[in-house]
Amino acid sequence: MGVNLDLTDEQTEASIQLLSRTVDDDRYPLSPRIMALKDILGKLRPEPERQPPLRPLQNYEPPRKGRYRRRRSTQHTPTSPSPIV
Repeated sequence: MGVNLDLTDEQTEASIQLLSRTVDDDRYPLSPRIMALKDILGKLRPEPERQPPLRPLQNYEPPRKGRYRRRRSTQHTPTSPSPIV
């Protein structure tokens, strides 16, 4: 049941501007009415094809467990008695 509208370029631009403004200014962007208007807008002005990302992101991992030693408690316990001078 597709309807083919024979619009001039000026009429198409006016329709696109009106639909865009209506969709952008609406209080409820997920309402069925706005979703239908977005579908119509997509048919009048199709989105350009997006290019895939250049490369996948690297997976960063924390350092391995054995690489860094855990610090001991801050209390210093001498191993041998200090000489008295």
